[in-house]
Amino acid sequence: MSPVTAGVLQLLALIAALALAYRPLGDHMARVYSSEKHYKPEKWIYKAIGANPSAEMRWPAYLRAVLAFSAVSVLFLYLLQRLQGSLPGSLGFVSIDPDQAFNTAASFVANTNWQSYSGEQAMGHVVQTGGLAVQNFVSAAVGMAVAVALVRGFARSRAGELGNFWADLVRGTVRILLPISVIGALVLVACGVIQNFAGIHEVGQFAGGTQQWNGGAVASQEVIKELGTNGGGYFNANSAHPFENPTPFSNLFEVFLILLIPSALTRTFGRMVGNLRQGYAVLATMGIIWVTFTGLMMWTEFAHHGPAFDIAGGAMEGKETRFGIAASSIFSVATTLTSTGAVNSFHSSYTGLGGGIQLLGMQLGEIAPGGVGSGLYGMLIMAIIAVFIAGLMVGRTPEYLGKKIGTREIKLAACYILITPALVLCFTAAAMALPTPGNSMTNTGAHGFSEILYAYTSGANNNGSAFAGLNADTQWFNSTIGIAMLLGRFLPMVFVLALAGSLAEQKPVPETAGTLRTDKPLYAGLLVGTILIITGLTYFPALALGPLAEGLAA
Repeated sequence: MSPVTAGVLQLLALIAALALAYRPLGDHMARVYSSEKHYKPEKWIYKAIGANPSAEMRWPAYLRAVLAFSAVSVLFLYLLQRLQGSLPGSLGFVSIDPDQAFNTAASFVANTNWQSYSGEQAMGHVVQTGGLAVQNFVSAAVGMAVAVALVRGFARSRAGELGNFWADLVRGTVRILLPISVIGALVLVACGVIQNFAGIHEVGQFAGGTQQWNGGAVASQEVIKELGTNGGGYFNANSAHPFENPTPFSNLFEVFLILLIPSALTRTFGRMVGNLRQGYAVLATMGIIWVTFTGLMMWTEFAHHGPAFDIAGGAMEGKETRFGIAASSIFSVATTLTSTGAVNSFHSSYTGLGGGIQLLGMQLGEIAPGGVGSGLYGMLIMAIIAVFIAGLMVGRTPEYLGKKIGTREIKLAACYILITPALVLCFTAAAMALPTPGNSMTNTGAHGFSEILYAYTSGANNNGSAFAGLNADTQWFNSTIGIAMLLGRFLPMVFVLALAGSLAEQKPVPETAGTLRTDKPLYAGLLVGTILIITGLTYFPALALGPLAEGLAA
């Protein structure tokens, strides 16, 4: 069987598995977020934090709860790292430096999981399990809560209330993320992923000395790292490490986990707004982009340019031989089109055009299917923009799901789509203009520029993967990428929740013969075009200086 055929079969198997899980999981999540019943363990949590889960919140109160919880999470994780040297289970590692502790705390709370350190050489068991793994759960639950709040904005009329953040946070964690993670961790352990609290031990004698490895609760952290579209690896090699991702089956299973909740949330959206076809239209848009990007990535990496590529069967540099080009390409596109920083190959080693596909995937806003929660609300913002453009074409007030898209709504949507590009391009320009940040580049020319562009694109879009050729463990990059991650995560949420509140206050508009049908293939095509045009106009000059220049010069 040829590598290309094997890759196509893996892609088909992945689609089939996601299709089987789509309906039951999507309906389950709709029931979770619509239920008025509180389980006993959930009541204990509400009592411990002093929250009233039955109290409805308007968007300012919902936003304050999101920001307050996230601020406390940043502080807790920062202090945990700074005190690591005094904690049990530290494996002898010293406390983390202030700038790196800030960067890591911002990263994991923002669902980014950017890592400028080697996990197995810096973090003990307490920080890994009690800090990083916990944030993998709750940061994902925060994104899901904000997405559900926006969906309620479409579903409700003349209300203004968007639900209760604390109830959404706890339910998302307890009823969705935890059960799937338990099952997924067992699958990973069966595949060979380690799960222990072993210390550091030597594994062999080599010419240069001995090699040391430390154990850890890897399977339990690996599953939520993928399921919650987080991405921070227990080891520096991330999902290329055999302790995290030992077999081709575990590799495909991890991709399945990455795509599972973001794709199923479109069913939840359709169920909660009372029109499943709307969810299918959003899913179709996501699917078109994802399949196209995966096909392009496999084509660029399988393309043969000379004898070396012919012998290797494609661009094998930086890729694991146990996975090969096809599985690496599928994994790469899945991570960059979602907010997952996990990698099973080194993105800096991809072809110039392959690196451009990774960058463009993040620059789309990671909406195909996107991060847990953030992918859905990002796509719904784009849907509003597409409806507005269609309304301008025919000269009528745009509507989406029975809600008018007026001046206030379009301003909020516009602010949402402008925040991330501003962060990416301004920080990249500053890093290239100043003398010190450029010293962190290990490559010159177009590829060196792509390293820095990729770092800020990954940080501001809450992805977390890296080109792996940039030394980001400096005060400049730790501080500026940390700021980009926090602003890129929480500023968009301000506009999402404000938009949700505005929509919830509206009275539904009756559908007429002139209403744009947003559940038809024509609209899905319009939405894809809108996404590509907006992203292209925003980022094309930067992409032309980096991956396009490198790819065309190859």
